[in-house]
This record gives sequence, C-alpha cells and structure tokens, in this order.
Amino acid sequence: MGKIDYKKQFKHLYAPSARTVEAVMVPPMTFLMIDGEGDPNTSQSFGNAVEALFALSYALKFTVKNGGMGIDYGVLPLEALWWADDMSAFNGANKEAWKWTLMIMQPECITPLMVNDAKQEVGRQKNPASLPLVRFETFSEGKAAQIMHIGPFSDEGPTIEKVHAFIEKQGKCRTGKHHEIYLNDMRRTAPQNWKTIVRQPMV
Repeated sequence: MGKIDYKKQFKHLYAPSARTVEAVMVPPMTFLMIDGEGDPNTSQSFGNAVEALFALSYALKFTVKNGGMGIDYGVLPLEALWWADDMSAFNGANKEAWKWTLMIMQPECITPLMVNDAKQEVGRQKNPASLPLVRFETFSEGKAAQIMHIGPFSDEGPTIEKVHAFIEKQGKCRTGKHHEIYLNDMRRTAPQNWKTIVRQPMV
C-alpha cells in the first residue's frame, strides 16, 4: 500500500517560495472546521479545537487505511482563517478580539457519513471537548497570493505587508480572510524554524 502525500500532490499550494509572493488558484476543498474567538496564545477553546481536529483527522485516516479502501495518506497540516469585526483590532495587540476558523483539509474520499461515524468513535475513545463543534464542509478560496514565512508568528508583519503589496501591484483587491497554514509541529520545532504559509484571497 503506497502512502499518498497530498502536500506533494498540491505542491503549488503547500510549498510556496519563501522569497517571492506568487499568485495561485485554490480549488474547492473539503475541510474539518471549528470556529472560535480569542487570543490563540491563552484561549482554552483554541487548544481544544486543535485537539479535536487532529483526533478526528487521524480517526478518518485510519478508517480509510484499515476499512478496505486500500488508501493510506499523511494527515494534512493545521490551517487557520483569521479576522476581527474591527480589523484595527486584528492588526493591533488586542488578540482577545480576534476570530478564527481552524481547519484541516480532507481527501476527496472522505464523506459526511464517514465523518459522522468517526466523530462517534472519537467521542467514545477520547471525547475531546470541542468535538461537537467540528463541521465538515467545502471551502472555495479561489485566486490568492501567498508566500512562505519562516520564523515566529510575531515576525510575520513584513511578510504580510509583502503579500498585500503584491496584490495591489497586480491591480487586485484583498477579499476574504487572512489565511495561514502551519507546516511544523510547533511543540517540537524551534520558533526560528517555523514554516507558515501566509495566504490572502484577492479579486
């Protein structure tokens, strides 16, 4: 049984340059998602959401692998959409006002019925606090600009500005929500080596 690496299959989406911003067309994809708000550094709900998304994603992976489908794949990385009702709060230090959607992309073979069955199994075995909040839906992002940021989140400012400047230079406008994709296990990687894809939809 070969193992599918979806990050390689979608290399243009999950392995951008760290030097230059590039435009990409993001196709509709299905995700496990949880919405929340508050400072990600201190919010218990943020940690609970991460736990629930990964528990369910791994349960689905093993369902596909061991359930007769003959498919094995690596679980995709954590992603987040970020915004605030007052965007000055998002750009400033008031992280308590931040809102977020955490999500993990799922392969095309995953169905709503499989998600429901996996939720029941995860609920019996681990019962993570945010499991009832998980939803399964398609996210259509479309045209976007993105770049790889290497380093701690606190240093993202110039990287984000570079993405915004690229969009303006293209004669486009920002739309949708600020999107980040976290490629490292931050518990096991030094902050200076964190790899985060910074993506912004545009029209």
